[in-house]
Amino acid sequence: MFDWFSQLDPNTQTDIWVIAVGAMTNTACALLGCYLVLRRMSLLGDAISHAVLPGLVVAFVLTGSVHIVYMAAGALAVGMLTTVLIETLHRHGGVAEDASMGVVFTSLFALGVILIKRYGQAVDLDPDCVLNGLLELVVVNRVEIAGYDVPRALVTIAPVLLLNVVFIVLFWKELLISSFDPALADTMGLKAGWMHYLLMALVALTTVASFEQVGSILVIAMLIVPGATAGLLCDRLRTMMLISAVIAVASAVLGHFAAVQFNTNTAGTMSVIVGLFYLAAVLLSPQYGVLSALARNLRTSLRIVREDLLGMLYRLEELQAERALQAGEAKQAVGGGWLAWLGLQSLLRRGDVQRQGELLRLTASGRQQAAQLIRAHRLWEVYLVERLGLPLDHVHEPAMRMEHFIGDELQQRLAAETTDTATDPHGREIPPGSQKTES
Repeated sequence: MFDWFSQLDPNTQTDIWVIAVGAMTNTACALLGCYLVLRRMSLLGDAISHAVLPGLVVAFVLTGSVHIVYMAAGALAVGMLTTVLIETLHRHGGVAEDASMGVVFTSLFALGVILIKRYGQAVDLDPDCVLNGLLELVVVNRVEIAGYDVPRALVTIAPVLLLNVVFIVLFWKELLISSFDPALADTMGLKAGWMHYLLMALVALTTVASFEQVGSILVIAMLIVPGATAGLLCDRLRTMMLISAVIAVASAVLGHFAAVQFNTNTAGTMSVIVGLFYLAAVLLSPQYGVLSALARNLRTSLRIVREDLLGMLYRLEELQAERALQAGEAKQAVGGGWLAWLGLQSLLRRGDVQRQGELLRLTASGRQQAAQLIRAHRLWEVYLVERLGLPLDHVHEPAMRMEHFIGDELQQRLAAETTDTATDPHGREIPPGSQKTES
């Protein structure tokens, strides 16, 4: 089955193994990380990933072995201890939750670093490997599986990834409810507390399995950032987990080739890549992105300026003014500046306004849009006077703001809620509704 693989160039084989191990490690972390992000427990994941370090060292000292069973036992013990200590300090010690996390994980991590320096040589424990990871050397340590030599790291992380997937599938409902509403989960008998401790145990186990690949410091990037990135891109948990897995795999592929190109640490480069994914989501997320929000605000501001220009030209026609406005006067009347210029250019390009020499005139389409805007304005004035009893001199300014957000459906409701739909409180005619509104 792997004959084709053995025929590949050795460098290509190394690339494939590094990417495979990195992708599995990243995905195992990312799947659990989605729940940590939803539960607002990102720092707790960081705490466990750092605090299990003394558990690893103690396991090495007691057994003299680097077997995953001993490592997992030591990490699970300290990981659960970390969770219990944080809960104890928070609930019974009167310490804020974030402060209790900081106290516990920094203390245990510092203890782990001291133990590494003290016993590292005796148990063949390299601080750089534990802290930074040596993913690029994953092919050096191999084991034989079904007659094939595969990296030992793959044999370590693959069962953990499978365990995480099985856990999520089997306890999907319990994890879902306890993540969003722990009190409801307890009321339904789903044992939110047990789900919490099981999840923390898996975080500790995944952290241990990831040490050899991405290191203690860098594991938190894969544990949190893919889930946080996916959370900016969607609002459904299934989709969030799928996106986080895709980001985890993509960061493994891109991070490896970037590390080869720039001759840097592979695990660190993968973490940088996933950070870039997060930055892109922060900027470009359709709903939550900074640039997306700026674009929405700009579109809204531009629409309001266009409507203000249309409404102003309509009112001038309605008053039968002796002369129309020039372009400079119109822009100045709506505040001037580049936004007013863009609004006017947009109306001219759309054909809602046309130039007659230096003067501006409404076209048929522009007049129809302006009429609906004025209708919304004056219906709102009628509503404020009839229903809220506001004096006449208090209704124009609120209507100027609301007219831009009153659509056809709300116009119908306003017309149904008021008795006078022919004239506004100032005696001005209310334009008739469009065919869409009237229907």
